Amino acid sequence: MIELYTAATPNGWKASIALEEMGLEYTVRPIDLKAGEQKAEWYLAINPNGRIPAIVDRDNEDFPVFESGAVLVYLAEKTGQLLPKDTKGRSRVMQWLMFQMGGVGPMQGQANVFYRYAPETIDYAIQRYQKETRRLYEVLDRQLTEHEFVAGDYSIADIAHWAWVHAHEWSGVSVDGLPHLQRWLTAVGNRPAVQRGRNIPEPEGAGESEEEKKRKGSGILI
Repeated sequence: MIELYTAATPNGWKASIALEEMGLEYTVRPIDLKAGEQKAEWYLAINPNGRIPAIVDRDNEDFPVFESGAVLVYLAEKTGQLLPKDTKGRSRVMQWLMFQMGGVGPMQGQANVFYRYAPETIDYAIQRYQKETRRLYEVLDRQLTEHEFVAGDYSIADIAHWAWVHAHEWSGVSVDGLPHLQRWLTAVGNRPAVQRGRNIPEPEGAGESEEEKKRKGSGILI
């Protein structure tokens, strides 16, 4: 049994989508980011960085894993799924996973902050991070011209990227003129396991009327 500590963010969706794709039995423990639950001492014992997601593998001596990329690799190695075993294939997936962890995630995350959450509008910062995010999307689009998925076959690299890129509108970044990226977004987004994982934990405001949602507003935390 895997215990998943998560919230409705791109990094959180990486873990829930992977668990759904791999068919692992797991339980969900939502973390209230707005209340600062991720900084509670009990949670810091699981994830010293005080971020989500994290997992605890109860079938492996209660082994904790934090950092979304590390969670993906751990689950892939545990199940033997979505990560090639041959040296070259594994390296390709790891290269693109690191590209997401070191590029797309941080840049799009900063685009979110300055475009949506900053207390003052700083045009330079907004444009800086939106442009860099778009450039990284263009790298993905080129890669996808000759590959159905990011690293060849469907893998944890696709999960990591999709969890972020599919929320491009929230970051104010267009995917116009990137046909291969658009094709890939649709293909991955249509996978049943991706759709299930994207809704874990249950989206805030589920069951509310449209009027209530509009009044409260909605967004993607990072």
